Amino acid sequence: MHKIAVLLSGCGVMDGSEIHEAVLTLLALDKEGIEYICSAPNKDQNQVINHITNQSQNEKRNMLIESARIARGKIKDIKDLKPSEIDAVILPGGFGAACNLSTFASEGSDTKILPEVESFLKEMHKLKKPIGAICIAPNVIAKVFGNLSPQITIGTDSDTASKLEKMGARHINKKVDEIVIDEKNLFVTTPAYMLGKGPKEVEAGISKLVKAIIKMIANTKTKALA
Repeated sequence: MHKIAVLLSGCGVMDGSEIHEAVLTLLALDKEGIEYICSAPNKDQNQVINHITNQSQNEKRNMLIESARIARGKIKDIKDLKPSEIDAVILPGGFGAACNLSTFASEGSDTKILPEVESFLKEMHKLKKPIGAICIAPNVIAKVFGNLSPQITIGTDSDTASKLEKMGARHINKKVDEIVIDEKNLFVTTPAYMLGKGPKEVEAGISKLVKAIIKMIANTKTKALA
């Protein structure tokens, strides 16, 4: 059985992982009979937002502890997650992917990636393990792998797309229920709530992403045995 990691960044669209995207990813994996492992960095979020008022809160929250809410307590520190023991990783979106895993929200194309996230993803890529990214999370792929000219999508927002291309990515406009498959680099991305109005729209693209990731794993393993 394949084993896929889901890399979270907190709990909540404004300061962590987008909950719908995270849960729909887990649901899609479960439907496909895939074992999944939730993971997150064991560090404080860069901000905490009141999701009713959209105002910043003067408090601290830890990404791992907050992400455990989504994972129902079963979660690993990313530092304890071994790329050799999993077959792929998927990054749900939410503002946490742009302000916790990276600094894209504040620094745009000059973004910095959390060191443990960058090293983990580089090791995954070195081992030819597929990487999926949802919503705004492709910013992490653009920064870490910009030298590879990765093909990605965040939907149709030209301003965001231009920042990703400035980092070396090739952005492809896609609808909410579509995906971009970068076969050469083993990346799969989908817009989700960058365009979606509700869970039904978002689910379609996420399900396609999960299926594409599973197919990539199978193809990669077949080539390795050839």
